[in-house]
Amino acid sequence: MGRRKLEIKRIEDNNARQMSFTKRRNGLLKKAKELAVLCDVDVAAIVISGRGKLYRYCSNNNFTGILQRYQSHVEIGEGASKGVCGTQEQCPKYADALSNRELLQIVEREFGGDQCGNQLNVIDLINLQEQLQGALIQTRSTKTRLLLDSMSSLHEK
Repeated sequence: MGRRKLEIKRIEDNNARQMSFTKRRNGLLKKAKELAVLCDVDVAAIVISGRGKLYRYCSNNNFTGILQRYQSHVEIGEGASKGVCGTQEQCPKYADALSNRELLQIVEREFGGDQCGNQLNVIDLINLQEQLQGALIQTRSTKTRLLLDSMSSLHEK
Protein backbone atom coordinates (compact mmCIF):
# COMPACT_ATOMS: atom_id res chain seq x y z
CA MET A 1 0.00 0.00 0.00
CA GLY A 2 1.67 3.24 -1.16
CA ARG A 3 1.17 6.82 -0.23
CA ARG A 4 -1.22 9.00 -2.13
CA LYS A 5 0.14 11.84 -4.24
CA LEU A 6 -0.12 15.10 -2.33
CA GLU A 7 -0.96 18.19 -4.32
CA ILE A 8 1.46 20.95 -3.35
CA LYS A 9 -0.64 23.98 -2.49
CA ARG A 10 -1.35 26.08 0.58
CA ILE A 11 -3.23 24.21 3.32
CA GLU A 12 -6.29 26.28 4.17
CA ASP A 13 -7.12 24.78 7.59
CA ASN A 14 -4.97 26.50 10.23
CA ASN A 15 -4.69 23.45 12.50
CA ALA A 16 -3.79 21.12 9.63
CA ARG A 17 -1.29 23.68 8.30
CA GLN A 18 0.39 24.01 11.72
CA MET A 19 0.55 20.24 12.16
CA SER A 20 2.00 19.80 8.67
CA PHE A 21 4.53 22.57 9.31
CA THR A 22 5.68 20.95 12.55
CA LYS A 23 6.06 17.49 10.99
CA ARG A 24 7.79 18.77 7.85
CA ARG A 25 10.09 21.08 9.83
CA ASN A 26 11.16 18.21 12.06
CA GLY A 27 11.67 16.03 8.99
CA LEU A 28 13.74 18.70 7.25
CA LEU A 29 15.96 19.22 10.29
CA LYS A 30 16.32 15.43 10.68
CA LYS A 31 17.39 15.13 7.02
CA ALA A 32 19.89 17.96 7.51
CA LYS A 33 21.39 16.12 10.50
CA GLU A 34 21.54 12.85 8.53
CA LEU A 35 23.22 14.56 5.58
CA ALA A 36 25.84 16.06 7.86
CA VAL A 37 26.59 12.75 9.59
CA LEU A 38 26.49 10.45 6.57
CA CYS A 39 28.40 12.67 4.16
CA ASP A 40 30.66 14.49 6.64
CA VAL A 41 29.62 17.94 5.41
CA ASP A 42 28.77 21.20 7.13
CA VAL A 43 25.02 21.84 7.12
CA ALA A 44 23.08 24.85 8.34
CA ALA A 45 19.30 24.91 8.10
CA ILE A 46 17.06 27.85 8.99
CA VAL A 47 13.28 27.71 9.13
CA ILE A 48 11.16 30.75 10.00
CA SER A 49 7.52 30.00 10.78
CA GLY A 50 4.57 32.07 9.66
CA ARG A 51 4.43 33.52 13.17
CA GLY A 52 8.06 34.60 12.95
CA LYS A 53 9.55 31.91 15.20
CA LEU A 54 13.00 30.83 14.14
CA TYR A 55 14.26 27.24 14.07
CA ARG A 56 17.77 26.20 13.06
CA TYR A 57 20.17 23.32 12.83
CA CYS A 58 23.94 23.65 12.79
CA SER A 59 26.11 20.61 12.13
CA ASN A 60 29.54 21.91 13.10
CA ASN A 61 28.70 24.09 16.13
CA ASN A 62 29.59 27.26 14.20
CA PHE A 63 26.47 28.66 12.54
CA THR A 64 28.11 32.04 11.98
CA GLY A 65 31.05 30.42 10.22
CA ILE A 66 28.80 28.52 7.81
CA LEU A 67 26.89 31.70 6.93
CA GLN A 68 30.13 33.59 6.39
CA ARG A 69 31.46 30.80 4.16
CA TYR A 70 28.22 30.93 2.18
CA GLN A 71 28.53 34.71 1.85
CA SER A 72 32.11 34.42 0.58
CA HIS A 73 31.03 31.83 -2.01
CA VAL A 74 28.23 34.09 -3.20
CA GLU A 75 30.58 37.07 -3.45
CA ILE A 76 33.10 35.05 -5.45
CA GLY A 77 30.35 33.70 -7.71
CA GLU A 78 31.07 30.00 -7.24
CA GLY A 79 27.47 29.33 -6.28
CA ALA A 80 26.11 30.36 -9.68
CA SER A 81 27.53 27.28 -11.42
CA LYS A 82 25.79 24.92 -9.00
CA GLY A 83 22.33 26.45 -9.30
CA VAL A 84 22.69 28.83 -6.36
CA CYS A 85 22.00 32.46 -7.24
CA GLY A 86 25.16 34.48 -6.85
CA THR A 87 23.56 37.90 -7.20
CA GLN A 88 20.12 39.40 -7.00
CA GLU A 89 20.20 40.04 -10.77
CA GLN A 90 20.48 36.28 -11.36
CA CYS A 91 17.46 35.55 -9.15
CA PRO A 92 15.16 38.57 -9.17
CA LYS A 93 12.39 36.74 -7.28
CA TYR A 94 14.71 36.62 -4.24
CA ALA A 95 15.72 40.29 -4.46
CA ASP A 96 13.51 41.18 -1.48
CA ALA A 97 14.90 38.38 0.69
CA LEU A 98 16.99 39.11 3.73
CA SER A 99 20.69 39.56 3.22
CA ASN A 100 22.97 37.09 4.98
CA ARG A 101 24.07 39.76 7.47
CA GLU A 102 20.43 40.53 8.34
CA LEU A 103 19.70 36.83 8.64
CA LEU A 104 22.70 36.32 10.87
CA GLN A 105 21.59 39.21 13.09
CA ILE A 106 18.11 37.71 13.41
CA VAL A 107 19.54 34.29 14.30
CA GLU A 108 21.88 35.77 16.89
CA ARG A 109 19.10 37.93 18.36
CA GLU A 110 16.66 35.00 18.57
CA PHE A 111 19.16 32.61 20.13
CA GLY A 112 20.92 35.11 22.37
CA GLY A 113 24.11 35.03 20.38
CA ASP A 114 25.98 32.22 18.75
CA GLN A 115 25.06 29.23 20.90
CA CYS A 116 26.79 26.90 18.48
CA GLY A 117 30.08 28.30 19.74
CA ASN A 118 30.97 31.55 21.39
CA GLN A 119 33.82 32.28 19.02
CA LEU A 120 34.21 35.51 17.12
CA ASN A 121 36.40 35.52 14.08
CA VAL A 122 39.09 38.13 13.51
CA ILE A 123 36.93 40.29 11.25
CA ASP A 124 34.17 40.43 13.87
CA LEU A 125 36.68 41.37 16.56
CA ILE A 126 38.21 44.11 14.38
CA ASN A 127 34.76 45.54 13.62
CA LEU A 128 33.86 45.45 17.31
CA GLN A 129 37.14 47.16 18.21
CA GLU A 130 36.51 49.91 15.64
CA GLN A 131 33.00 50.48 16.98
CA LEU A 132 34.28 50.67 20.54
CA GLN A 133 37.04 53.08 19.56
CA GLY A 134 34.51 55.28 17.75
CA ALA A 135 32.23 55.31 20.78
CA LEU A 136 35.21 56.11 23.04
CA ILE A 137 36.31 59.03 20.83
CA GLN A 138 32.76 60.38 20.76
CA THR A 139 32.46 60.09 24.54
CA ARG A 140 35.79 61.82 25.11
CA SER A 141 34.94 64.66 22.74
CA THR A 142 31.61 65.18 24.50
CA LYS A 143 33.36 65.19 27.88
CA THR A 144 35.96 67.70 26.63
CA ARG A 145 33.28 69.95 25.17
CA LEU A 146 31.32 69.90 28.43
CA LEU A 147 34.45 70.67 30.47
CA LEU A 148 35.35 73.58 28.18
CA ASP A 149 31.81 74.92 28.40
CA SER A 150 31.84 74.73 32.19
CA MET A 151 35.30 76.37 32.34
CA SER A 152 34.20 79.21 30.08
CA SER A 153 31.08 79.76 32.19
CA LEU A 154 33.26 79.87 35.33
CA HIS A 155 35.64 82.42 33.73
CA GLU A 156 32.67 84.64 32.84
CA LYS A 157 31.64 84.79 36.50
